[in-house]
Amino acid sequence: MAMHNWFECKIRYEKTMENGMTKKVTEPYLVDALSFTEAEARIIEEMTPFLSGEFTVSDIKRANYSELFNCEEETADRWFKCKLLFITLDEKSGAEKKTSTQVLVQASDLRDAVKRLDEGMKGTMADYVIASVAETPIMDVYPYKAEPDVQPEFPDAAKTN
Repeated sequence: MAMHNWFECKIRYEKTMENGMTKKVTEPYLVDALSFTEAEARIIEEMTPFLSGEFTVSDIKRANYSELFNCEEETADRWFKCKLLFITLDEKSGAEKKTSTQVLVQASDLRDAVKRLDEGMKGTMADYVIASVAETPIMDVYPYKAEPDVQPEFPDAAKTN
C-alpha cells in the first residue's frame, strides 16, 4: 500500500457565476505530494488548464487522511471526511483501546458516503466504529500518478527479485 502525503491547497480566483457576474472565490483541493513546494507546483499544474485568468494558491496545509475511497460515478461529486475508531484490546489489562483515523470518501450524499466507506473497509480485519461523517468543501482530489514512460533511477534493482 502506498503512503500518501495529502495537502489541502486553497485556490483563489475570479469565478463567473450563473448570472454572468464575476466573484472572487476560494476553493480547496487535495493534492498528494512530498512537500509543500511540490504541492504548490502540482496544484498550479492541475488547475491551469481549467481556469482562465489569474489565480493564486492562497493557502497550503497538511491534511491527515490515512485512506481515500474515490468513486467514478457521475453523481458522486462530493467528498466526505469520515472519522473511524479502531478498537483493539490491551492484552495485559484487557481494556479496550480506541485509535482514531480519518478517511476521505467520494460520494453523492451522506448515506452514499457511509455505504462506500463500509464497502471500502470490507477487507479490514480490525473492528472499527464510524465516529463521524461530514461533508467537506473539497472540490477535487489529485492523487500522485507516476508517468508511464519514466524509468526507475536504478533499473536493475527491479530485476533482483
